[in-house]
Amino acid sequence: MTSPADETLSINTLRLLAADMVEQAKSGHPGLPLEAAEIGYVLWTRVLRHNPANPSWPDRDRFVLSAGHGSALLYALLYLSGYNLPLEQLRQFRQWGSLTPGHPEFGLTPGVETTTGPLGQGFANAVGMAAAEQFLGSRFNREGFKLIDHRTYALCSDGDFMEGIASEAASLAGHLKLHKLTAIYLDNQVSLEGPTRLAFSENVAQRFAAYGWRVLRIDGHDVQAVSQALAEARAEQDQPVLIDARTHIGLGSPHKQDTAAAHGEPLGAAELRLVKEHFGFSPDASFAVFAEALADFRAAAERGRAAESAWEAQAAAYAAAHPDAYAEYRQALRGELPEGWEKVLPVFPADKPLATREASGQVLNALAPYLPLLVGGSADLAPSTMTLLKAFPDFSSQEHGGSNFHFGVREHAMAGMLNGMALHGGLRVYGATFLTFSDYLRPSLRLSALMKLPVIFVFTHDSVGMGEDGPTHQPVEQLMSLRLIPNLTVIRPADAQETVQAWRLALTLPGPVALVLSRQKLPVLDPSRYVLTGQVAKGGYVLSPEVGAPAAVLMATGSEVSLALAAQALLARQGISVRVVSLPSWELFRAQPKSYRDEVLPPRTKARLALEAGVTSGWREWVGDNGDVLGLDHFGASAPGKVVQEKFGFTPEHAAQRVLALLGRQA
Repeated sequence: MTSPADETLSINTLRLLAADMVEQAKSGHPGLPLEAAEIGYVLWTRVLRHNPANPSWPDRDRFVLSAGHGSALLYALLYLSGYNLPLEQLRQFRQWGSLTPGHPEFGLTPGVETTTGPLGQGFANAVGMAAAEQFLGSRFNREGFKLIDHRTYALCSDGDFMEGIASEAASLAGHLKLHKLTAIYLDNQVSLEGPTRLAFSENVAQRFAAYGWRVLRIDGHDVQAVSQALAEARAEQDQPVLIDARTHIGLGSPHKQDTAAAHGEPLGAAELRLVKEHFGFSPDASFAVFAEALADFRAAAERGRAAESAWEAQAAAYAAAHPDAYAEYRQALRGELPEGWEKVLPVFPADKPLATREASGQVLNALAPYLPLLVGGSADLAPSTMTLLKAFPDFSSQEHGGSNFHFGVREHAMAGMLNGMALHGGLRVYGATFLTFSDYLRPSLRLSALMKLPVIFVFTHDSVGMGEDGPTHQPVEQLMSLRLIPNLTVIRPADAQETVQAWRLALTLPGPVALVLSRQKLPVLDPSRYVLTGQVAKGGYVLSPEVGAPAAVLMATGSEVSLALAAQALLARQGISVRVVSLPSWELFRAQPKSYRDEVLPPRTKARLALEAGVTSGWREWVGDNGDVLGLDHFGASAPGKVVQEKFGFTPEHAAQRVLALLGRQA
């Protein structure tokens, strides 16, 4: 049993180690580590089930620092607990090439569960992690075996709970009764601009209680109170728990405690000396780590090793009793898909037009029985996005094994939760909404790309062709803006055949994928006429070749590919040979060898017309300086889809005229 004096030494070692990191970097946020040291100490030494020797132990508790600006606290915890993060890395805080960046980054620092910093995102990730744990436990746990039985903790700030994504995610977590989720709220009543009363006067505890959370209010600097609250949270069997911890930002700083000055800048050498004196440390000591404190933290590591060993023994017994289920579980953890899953992908006849959203829905429902860990849903749009898995139950407070997630009208929380579910591991996840509403979830999508998470975003109603709902629902700039996000693969299939290939890629590519799908019905390409197999994986390909040397190249994506084919036929009647290129994914096409790209888009052919019902910015990369783009650099209009397309020039006749104009210009 650790004595109170040793506890105090360990807590102050933690807080001052973090303060030294910020001071040495001359950059960072010292206030949170100074205020949250008691909470961090109790959670990491008494409560959290984790093994520093194996940060990827599947049944570990998850800790999310949603208030990612307090990263120095997390790095100090990781070092003291025995993760592979040497003290020298703490000295390199916020420096080039270090493992201790300004905000935590998943995949860089051992023990960091998710990339945080944009406030509210980590909290939503934590809700997703808790949902994933509940789903996997429901699927794999058996009588006498709790193979999956862990909890998720999120450390949050006032700023986290001001963000809309946190409100969305908290509302859904309470509704779903995710009782293995605990959020610890640093209720310090200070934000970057000053006291929170400038912009934030609501009662957070009452808000969360209204969401369906159990709320515990404590003094966040009272070790016993923190311990008792975390014990109660761990015992909770019905609701997620919010621990509202009253704390003092910059605790111990005589001139900056309880002020915004403690939030986002170093204390300064003189002030830090005073803080060290306040906590009984030598003001001249830097990065001081006492042997007693290190032993206190490292004892938790020994407990973690023992806990994982016990779990491994249970897993071995589980494997013997339920070999098929265990094999599926291990395969899921490795991110592998069952053998032969591609054989069930549907084949579409070419005799009947089909919207790509409809084709996508049929692909999903064909795959679902063979991919039981494929889960997802939409932001209250499943009937329109066609993403409901019809033969499977809904995930709910009563059914944590349901594959269909109903996120409600919460696009941002949906994406943040999907990131958390992907980070948890074991699931293949997707989420859907209209393309124009991708703006509502973009910050989470960006983080998905930053972390290279295999999340599938299904964006339907992809152009003005959707018609009567008008410009508020007709995306114009969204498609091109998605292409600007590094690590995101955007695929806009031309028809049902390309949609099948797009889903095949989405389930196998290592990072996030955005599938951009039509509301309106499109002609289905005839595989007996066109070479289609495997072409989407190249990003772009010659769909309909010219006769002889091409006078021009027509290139298009999505619903405009059929328009390009019709324009090609019109030009052929005038004796003009034109090549049609389908370009469903710029990212995949750009990744091909230059020799292949030149085969598809011959450098000698300068007359190039691109067709896409969106902004024209960016197309110069493919059409060249002498080419042209038939697009939309303005908002849409409310009318039947075919009328809107015609009024805006998306007709075969107009496309053919633009090609003729290009050829005339060439002459």
